[in-house]
Amino acid sequence: MRENILSDNNDILIRMKKVKKYFIKSPSFLGGILAKQKKIILKAVDGVDLQIRKGEILGLVGESGSGKTTLGKIVVNLYKPTEGSIIYKGEDVYNLNKVESKKFRSEVQIIFQNPYSSLNPRKSVREIIAVPLQKRGITNSSEQQDIMFDLLYRVGLSDHDIKKYPHQFSGGQRQRISIARALAMNPEFIVADEPVSALDVSIQAQIISLLEKLKEDFNLTYLFISHDLNVVYYISDRVAVMYLGKIMELASTEELYKFPLHPYTQALLSAIPTLDRRGIGRKKRILLKGRVPTPIDLPPGCPFQTRCFAKIGNICEETAPPLIEISKNHWVACHRVR
Repeated sequence: MRENILSDNNDILIRMKKVKKYFIKSPSFLGGILAKQKKIILKAVDGVDLQIRKGEILGLVGESGSGKTTLGKIVVNLYKPTEGSIIYKGEDVYNLNKVESKKFRSEVQIIFQNPYSSLNPRKSVREIIAVPLQKRGITNSSEQQDIMFDLLYRVGLSDHDIKKYPHQFSGGQRQRISIARALAMNPEFIVADEPVSALDVSIQAQIISLLEKLKEDFNLTYLFISHDLNVVYYISDRVAVMYLGKIMELASTEELYKFPLHPYTQALLSAIPTLDRRGIGRKKRILLKGRVPTPIDLPPGCPFQTRCFAKIGNICEETAPPLIEISKNHWVACHRVR
């Protein structure tokens, strides 16, 4: 059963305020002079306002190129935003002093998508987990080993695995090592960036169950990024839908899956096979037509207007709709829904 985490009394752990991330590629010298090429601006994240409450799992979904991974990296300070701010426990992440910044890097961690490339193949499990422990100031080898054994047990591995190297493990086991490495920093908040997409379906369920258990054991908060709507439904308390750098819809998981209001959300959910028992999924698939924009060639007005099947006129083509609260805790950016 999902926790009731939508109460106004819950603390806001992370607040994203008008966050933008633009990647700029300048033309070569000859390209600029001879071909009169202009610099290319890729708007990966384009003005996101979002809050993550302490103790919740916020799912972030969208197609490839929506900006969800970039947003996750901004939250953990791997990317600095072009504009906007990330507020963590009431403090702007980019105004922290050295001591505060070190504390932030300890409390906020990320689990990457690909367990095959996120682990150093030349380091043993002991060496991989020792790095974050040393950053925490835990240098005593006996104390380190006790913590390592405990973490390995919690993620479903054994003491004997501590001397092994990444190539000796399956994909699911490697992801468990990645999770143990993140937990070694004793975090409060974890960005899980497509943590099961590279794994077999049978292993995906095991990792999802593990993440849920660890959330309870360590009092964690997650930003769970995925393109798999079934996985997001299973694990998330709330879901934000992202398209071309913007949030299109935000609601509790049950509300959004049963009563999607944005045409883009409706199209995404229509791709889920009908699941009458849960009340989600659509019997008729919505096939989107029209030009698919890119972050370097965004249309004017609503970013979804070139593919939208419910467009209501010039306002969609000329004015970007703001994200507004349509009903309690249900936010939508759509001119049609007012």
